[in-house]
Amino acid sequence: MNAIMNEQDIRIAVGTREVSGILHRPDDAWLLYVLAHGAGAGMRHRFMQAVADRLAEAGIATLRYQFPYVEAGGKRPDPPGLLEATVRAAVAEGHRLAPELPLIAGGKSMGGRMTSQAAAGASGLGDTRGLVFLGFPLHAPGRAETKRGAHLASVRVPMLFMQGTRDSLADLGLITSVTSELPLATVHVIDGADHSFAVPKRSGRSDAEVMTEIVEAIAGWARGIL
Repeated sequence: MNAIMNEQDIRIAVGTREVSGILHRPDDAWLLYVLAHGAGAGMRHRFMQAVADRLAEAGIATLRYQFPYVEAGGKRPDPPGLLEATVRAAVAEGHRLAPELPLIAGGKSMGGRMTSQAAAGASGLGDTRGLVFLGFPLHAPGRAETKRGAHLASVRVPMLFMQGTRDSLADLGLITSVTSELPLATVHVIDGADHSFAVPKRSGRSDAEVMTEIVEAIAGWARGIL
C-alpha cells in the first residue's frame, strides 16, 4: 500500500485548546517519530510531507502536528511555555495512538528546539527513546552564540543532530563545539546543505538524494539506540 494512504487526520488537546495532527503510519512500522514543524511553516509544508513520506518507506511512522499559532492562522510563534506544552501533548498522543511502537521526538528548526526544551524539563518527555533535530537553530543568522543550546545538557536521552554545512542558524563549528560536551549527542553533517537542507546545483546532488541521506541517518541511528 502507498504510505500516503495510511495518513490519518487527528486532533490533539493542549489544555483548553486543540490542534491538528497527521499520523502517517506504514504497515511495517517499527518506530514512531513525533515531528514538529519550524517557525515559518506548518505541518503540511512540502519538506515536512517529504520527510514523512520517505520515512514511511523506511518503516518509520510519523506524527506531525501544528503549534497553536499556526492552527489559528497566525505567524508569530506562541510563548515557549505553550510551545513546550504542545510538544508534550503530541508525544502523549503518539504513545496513545501507537503504544506498541518505540517513540522518538523532535522536528524541524524551532520545532526541534522546543522539543529539546520540553525534554530538558523536570518531567522530561516520558518514555521517549531519543530526539532528532532537523537543523537545530543554535543562533540567529550572523550571531555567533550558543546560549540556545545551554539546556541540552539536561536532556537525558540520545540526540541526533542533522546539520548542514551552510546552515545560517547553526555555524558548524559552534554546533559541534556544543555537542562535543554532550555524551548522548550524535551529529550527522550533510555537506553543502543549508538550513532547509537545500544544496547548490554545483554539488551534483538532488533534493531526493539529500532526503535519502537524512532518512538513512535517522533509521540507522534509531536502530542503534533501541
